[in-house]
Amino acid sequence: MTQRLPSSLTPLDTALAALLRGVDPVAPAELPLTEAIGCIAAGTPLLAACPPRDVAAADGWALSANDLVGASAYAPLPLAMAPAWLDIGDAMPEGCDCVLDAGAVELSGPLAQVLAEAVPGQGVRRAASDIAARTPAGVEGYPVGTADVLIARVAGLETLGVRRPRLRIVIVPGATASAQMIADISRAAGLDVKMHEAGARDEASIADALDASSCDVLLTIGGSGVGRRDAAVSALAQRGEVLAHGLALQPGRTAAVGRLGRVPVVALPGSPDHALAAWLALVRPLIDRLSARQPCRQVALPLARKIASSVGIAELALLSREHDAWMPLAVGEWPLHAIARADAWLLVPASQEGFAAGTLVGAYLMRE
Repeated sequence: MTQRLPSSLTPLDTALAALLRGVDPVAPAELPLTEAIGCIAAGTPLLAACPPRDVAAADGWALSANDLVGASAYAPLPLAMAPAWLDIGDAMPEGCDCVLDAGAVELSGPLAQVLAEAVPGQGVRRAASDIAARTPAGVEGYPVGTADVLIARVAGLETLGVRRPRLRIVIVPGATASAQMIADISRAAGLDVKMHEAGARDEASIADALDASSCDVLLTIGGSGVGRRDAAVSALAQRGEVLAHGLALQPGRTAAVGRLGRVPVVALPGSPDHALAAWLALVRPLIDRLSARQPCRQVALPLARKIASSVGIAELALLSREHDAWMPLAVGEWPLHAIARADAWLLVPASQEGFAAGTLVGAYLMRE
């Protein structure tokens, strides 16, 4: 069934500017390391060097490489005294710069002889080789990854400073699948997600669920069209302010943006393709602002095939990477199989008719 549109469509740039106006980054918070993964690093401490001094990288005998020149199984080198035995991680003794395997030294009572040469640094983990002094625990403005958490643990940290905006999702009955998808990708983007289902599809039930008291951004999923049972936007108008409804955006044309007090609100359509497209075009930039995230990296490749678009409508294209080129999968309308196959997405501005085959375009990865 073809969905009726609002009488006029707001340009995407206009709606996004209205949505972002007055939005500031949320305050940093200290989170346990496992909870910090995926969140945006903020106010990260500078770490001490690790290891703080040279240590053994393996179990063995601590010696000086210069003293072992010429040693071999055929010409054992006697030592004046038995060398120190080190377990992995033990600090290197003064004057020692290598660690030999157990079988490279023979002991006979108080006498010791070496059966192999070594080079300086053999079997040794150098000071600051794992973590250089004053390395930040995570890169400000970028997502905390598993490697960041590993370094923080090695450095003895239990928490990291991050920005994690709080997201409340109001599910209009009938849009559960789309809401679960949006919740999953929002969590992956580092948000603290809470979900609530409206009691019914009517305006009063949806309005009752619009609670912005404990969130930084609020989404409604479903009910953003202009059908008789689409009441999410009228519920937002009752409780707050609708800044724009009906966007020159495809997919996602029935999305709306608004405010509930000072909290930005995005009403996403209920169909998965329109909900995802509107999330990418509207919610993602909003999350980036709230998280103080650095701009996401674009991957520039030539188009394997032309993309045709209508002037006056910003259209989102799904792309797959094939033979070092972007292959368009879907433009404007997104079948679920295209969403499943997509590696990246591309915004075709409303001012353009598309891109010719071979054009170098910068696309955003679907999974970063």
